[in-house]
Amino acid sequence: MSFDIALIIESVPKMLVGVGITLQLLFLSTLFGTLLAIVTLLMRIGPFRWLRWPAIAYIYFFRGTPMLVQIFVIYYGLAQFEFVRDSFLWPALRVPFWCAIIAFSLNVGAYTAEILRGAVQGVEKGLLEAGSALGLTARQRFIHITTPIAVRLSLPAYGNEIISLMKSTALASTITIFDTMGVARTIMAQTFKPYEVFISAAIIYLVIVWFIQMGIALAERRFGRYMKR
Repeated sequence: MSFDIALIIESVPKMLVGVGITLQLLFLSTLFGTLLAIVTLLMRIGPFRWLRWPAIAYIYFFRGTPMLVQIFVIYYGLAQFEFVRDSFLWPALRVPFWCAIIAFSLNVGAYTAEILRGAVQGVEKGLLEAGSALGLTARQRFIHITTPIAVRLSLPAYGNEIISLMKSTALASTITIFDTMGVARTIMAQTFKPYEVFISAAIIYLVIVWFIQMGIALAERRFGRYMKR
């Protein structure tokens, strides 16, 4: 069987139909996951021990289990419980798209919380001592000193997490979502040529990753514009 370049050229436009779903999964999961990460970070570094341990347990669970398992547990597992089906969450949990969003957001939140924690801990203590000497309160030091520096320090790792999430959105096709990979699997079932079809999908993912990398690079230059070598 010969390599079919024409199929690649033909498949890429068809898969663009699923790119919109892929980008929706990426954007919403990044947004919700980042908000969850900020809350988890504040619980993790806060003075209340009773808030710290739930945050640690959440981070450990979602960093320690495969994302595919998390998707299956949320989509297939929660539906087994009657109280879940009777709850206000059921309209969302019965829809594959929102199940994927929930799984991706929880996963991103756990990883990003640790990225942010490392960035916060990477802020030089001398800067905080200087802020204290100027009369800034602990809250003011966190907002005006720690946060801007931590954002700049976290950008490279945070960018990698976004790229990792973008590639992980392909797992959404396992629960009947027609994203880029879902469309690719449909074309493969019709043509029985997985090699060419998945190369077409890889091209699309590479283009998306390139744009993400450019966006992160611009953000790094923006936040590091006062850093001169």
